[in-house]
Amino acid sequence: MGRLKTLNQWLTWQENCHPKEIDLGLERIQSVYTKLFPTGLPFTTITVAGTNGKGSTIALIESVYQHSAFQVAKFTSPHILNYNERFVVNGEQATDDQICLAFEKIAQALGDISLTYFEFSTLAALLIFAEQNVDIAILEVGLGGRLDSVNVVDTDVAVITNIAIDHVDYLGDTRELIGYEKAGIMRSNTPCVCGDIDPPESLIKHAHTIGALLKFVSQPYTGALSLHGDHQRQNAALAALCIHQLQTRFPIDERTLCQGLKSTQLDGRFQTQTINTKLVIFDVAHNEAAAQTLAQELAKDQQPTLAIFAALKDKNIAHIIHAMAPQIDQWLLVPLDVHRAASMDFLIKQFSTRDTIHVCNNMDAAINQALQQHTCQRIVVFGSFYIVADALKTLR
Repeated sequence: MGRLKTLNQWLTWQENCHPKEIDLGLERIQSVYTKLFPTGLPFTTITVAGTNGKGSTIALIESVYQHSAFQVAKFTSPHILNYNERFVVNGEQATDDQICLAFEKIAQALGDISLTYFEFSTLAALLIFAEQNVDIAILEVGLGGRLDSVNVVDTDVAVITNIAIDHVDYLGDTRELIGYEKAGIMRSNTPCVCGDIDPPESLIKHAHTIGALLKFVSQPYTGALSLHGDHQRQNAALAALCIHQLQTRFPIDERTLCQGLKSTQLDGRFQTQTINTKLVIFDVAHNEAAAQTLAQELAKDQQPTLAIFAALKDKNIAHIIHAMAPQIDQWLLVPLDVHRAASMDFLIKQFSTRDTIHVCNNMDAAINQALQQHTCQRIVVFGSFYIVADALKTLR
């Protein structure tokens, strides 16, 4: 590799330096991690896995600690508008320079190992957070748990939001198989909190086998929240339960907890904007369970609704459409400029003959068509992080 100067140069190089985009396993990252952190991490960690609700739960935990005197960081993925969103310290995104400096340190420690794009970002997060002297870092698992690069860290609290069917090519096609993969972030004699109201047996069994201290959310949070939807009350209760596990190290009083939970905001989660008298909702729902949750929210206010939609080819697109179809009167399909995107031909075939669909050349055309449409006053943009990002960029 030549001298890489800009963040874009680094990211382009990372996208091409490892033969596979997703390559689960801890062997590669473990050897680089050990070189970078020979004595372990200098901060407390919370690792968050689960099928849906990870981003919201992390934002809720982060907000509570931001309302306290503690220094808190979060690592999340994917980003919506820019890469720097992945690394946040005390509410501020990392700068290009901070990220590039972390990448240089990783590159020096590589030897003959090649890392994936996500493995680079995981190590960069840990280096940035160490450099910033944070007290607590909340780390989002990218895919699964057991073999995800974030699991290189021996966490202080493991959080599992819920278990649903997603990423079947990597994690298996049953909740029991997926539950076992998510349970891989647990550690013996270490708290693990779970928000699933019907947890798979594999998750409970794994906790018992390794002696993890497993606790479940007993009831949804009943206080004030800015995040929209009943499912966010479960996420808020889970966030509170997680914070309680660290109470002796990082004491949080009831007032700070309530303030932090109430003020949490998060882009792309039933995010709303009014444009030309129309209500536009942006939601990153990208699997069947998330689509069902989004449909339930839309059903609370029955009205003609238009969807701007696209999805990745490794998702069960027919199930996503089926979950949302009762709430959608018209669909505008948009091509996604990512290699994992479903082709337009494939996307069209996932709809039934009852669905009204239109193909748009790009997001700009889709938004214009949606705003000029007279029968639907509500527009929902959903299906992946990429389509929400595309819509927000176009509207900016």
